[in-house]
Amino acid sequence: MGNLIARLPMGMFGISAVIMIAGSRGSYALAGAVTATGLAATAVVAPYTARLIDRHGQARVAVPATAVAVLGSLALLLCVRLDAPDWTLFAAYAMTATTPNTGGMSRARWAHLYRDDPSALHTANSFEQAADELCFMLGPVLAALLCGALFPEAGTLVGAVLFLTGVLLFTARRDTEPPVANANANTETGTGTGTGTGTGTDTDTDTDTDTDTDTNEDTNTDTNTNTDASASTTRGGTGRPPRPRSPLRRPGMAALLAVFAATGAVFGSMEVVTVAYADENGRTSAAGAVLALQAAGSCAAGLLYGALKPAGPAARRLLLCVAAMAALMGLPLLAASADSGSLPVLAGSLLLAGVATAPTMVTGMTLVQRFTPPAQLNEGMTLAVTGLLGGIAAGSAAGGRLVEQAGAAAAYTVPLGAAVLALLLAALALPGMSRASRTPRTSAFPH
Repeated sequence: MGNLIARLPMGMFGISAVIMIAGSRGSYALAGAVTATGLAATAVVAPYTARLIDRHGQARVAVPATAVAVLGSLALLLCVRLDAPDWTLFAAYAMTATTPNTGGMSRARWAHLYRDDPSALHTANSFEQAADELCFMLGPVLAALLCGALFPEAGTLVGAVLFLTGVLLFTARRDTEPPVANANANTETGTGTGTGTGTGTDTDTDTDTDTDTDTNEDTNTDTNTNTDASASTTRGGTGRPPRPRSPLRRPGMAALLAVFAATGAVFGSMEVVTVAYADENGRTSAAGAVLALQAAGSCAAGLLYGALKPAGPAARRLLLCVAAMAALMGLPLLAASADSGSLPVLAGSLLLAGVATAPTMVTGMTLVQRFTPPAQLNEGMTLAVTGLLGGIAAGSAAGGRLVEQAGAAAAYTVPLGAAVLALLLAALALPGMSRASRTPRTSAFPH
């Protein structure tokens, strides 16, 4: 429950900032640029925050990191309220960069609990994605309602309180928290143990139920268990333990993050453009409800996808999901262009457009967990979120700029173009991700 409370503001902060800044300064370009700056800063800082969480535990790191992020949100609120110079908005929102990946922490707990049950973990991951979509469905509605009914800064204020409260409640549950990783548990010497048969019964958190990844009939000669050739191996002979290799350097990960970035651009641009479209039609307060329908479609699709447990290679499934997303993202552009001014038509198109979102994210996170050593799951999943945030930042800025240059209806070309880019990247990355998903992962959580 605490994690859900902490995640709800993730659907509130963006739209609250856009409404608050655009209403005060009269510029969607400025609003998009400020939110993009905060997201870009988070994309840079988040992997380091996640690495600290993996090394020192969720409770010890997430609470102070959340406190700093909340102070950043409150500083932004005060800067807008007091009509401070524009540059202060960028500085204040950049302080939110320490926001911990609450969804990733929750997924890491499931991954530890179900490390020997891939089927149950697939269901848990689908539930987590549905929970994300629920928060992004309710968050914009609550934010728009608060900003419209009370005062423009109300959405940010309430979101900050909920975020801090949720993280405190979540981290108080120490019984399900994954154990802190050994400093050298994931260091790769490339020697392997040569004892495995590749039967796929390793204790990793593999959510991938694909037929091509868990049978491993090729009887690998090197299982890469990576417990180090010698536990006493030190880095450079200095007596310090070897530094774990970053999940970013693992095969398939960089290409997957590029797909996440393009997908993030879909989300970021869609939010800004939809708020602007509602504002152009004199219905700013309805923007949250319209965006919520996209999340509702994604939430329903995520629950169904988790129940079906689709078979087949995850990398190929990702390509199919992204292709569906690219096709459906054309609907909002058609709705906004063909029936300008009709929010109900746009809302229906967003409901359909959201159907492919959750399956894309679930499959992408499945691959992240496949590519990442279990003791580095927080860092690996935060890298995925970093890719998303980078894309959201770029999409927000691009969407806001095009709104001012060509109008909101034409700006729906930005999420469509981002979805097509994600499809091209997924197609180019398919061979590499397929090979990487067949490679046994290294190490496991300590039992």
